Amino acid sequence: MATGLALTMVSSCAVRTDQMAQDPNLVRIAINGWVGYEASAAVLAYILETEMDYDVQLVRVDEQPSWQALDQGVLDVIVENWGHEDLYELYGPDGNDTVVDGGSTGNEGIIGWYMPAYVAEEHPEILEPDGLRENTDLFRTAETGEKGEFLGGSPGFATQDQGMINAFDLDLEIVYAGSEATQLTEVQQRYAKREPVLFYSNEPHWIQEKLDLVKVDFPDYYEGCDADLEYVDCDYPLYDLNKIFRKGFVEDDALSYRFLDNWKWSNEDQNDVAGMIAEEGLDPEEAAEIWVNENRDVWEKWLPEGYETR
Repeated sequence: MATGLALTMVSSCAVRTDQMAQDPNLVRIAINGWVGYEASAAVLAYILETEMDYDVQLVRVDEQPSWQALDQGVLDVIVENWGHEDLYELYGPDGNDTVVDGGSTGNEGIIGWYMPAYVAEEHPEILEPDGLRENTDLFRTAETGEKGEFLGGSPGFATQDQGMINAFDLDLEIVYAGSEATQLTEVQQRYAKREPVLFYSNEPHWIQEKLDLVKVDFPDYYEGCDADLEYVDCDYPLYDLNKIFRKGFVEDDALSYRFLDNWKWSNEDQNDVAGMIAEEGLDPEEAAEIWVNENRDVWEKWLPEGYETR
């Protein structure tokens, strides 16, 4: 498999290329910084290349610059979008009109605060905000001193955690691990020692299957509760994860677009591939190949109508 991995820098003043000639055999997929996304992209790239004879470029780029890149015509698809209504308003039909909502990936997305079940079993009250407020000292570390630690991943992830800390009057300090991989290494090390840890995570995610984790039960999300990110008195919303396409890619209506438009899979499917990458240490291409070989009945339904594989 000859999938190309490239590091990109997206400039807000870059020249748009959506009106320029595009290589009809090239599909350019954004790679955002979490392993579940990478699992989805790896499987799609593998099928596009090995079964449909497309060239695929996987471009590592953060969430917001991904949208800029679609707008500028230098990427074709974001395969896992977590909300970002503000960006859709900016680049969608009511804004620049350069991106298109590609519909559901089939994955239900949940973001929240998690801890090991063994912590909650000893202190069940901390699964509610009032109980957590009285027990933040359980999560103190040398780095946070008198405050409890809330362990984040990448500072670039979309979060409302500081606003929740403020709204619920929690004596916690956010410590960013720097990346999801670094954060989860730290979580697993503390888990192995049965130490307390409170951290940002999401579902679907392979870590939820590897470790026995529980989610803090904050009040349900309601419209507007996250309007001021300095004061958020609700949990994260539930996300129907979706794809975002470059409008010109949709209008070209190539087989590659139809394939990506048809693609839907389950949280379990994504976790299978993500676990092979993150836990077993396989390259994304290797993990994708294994999943594709074992799940032909799933992915053949994504192929465009009348298309025959090799």
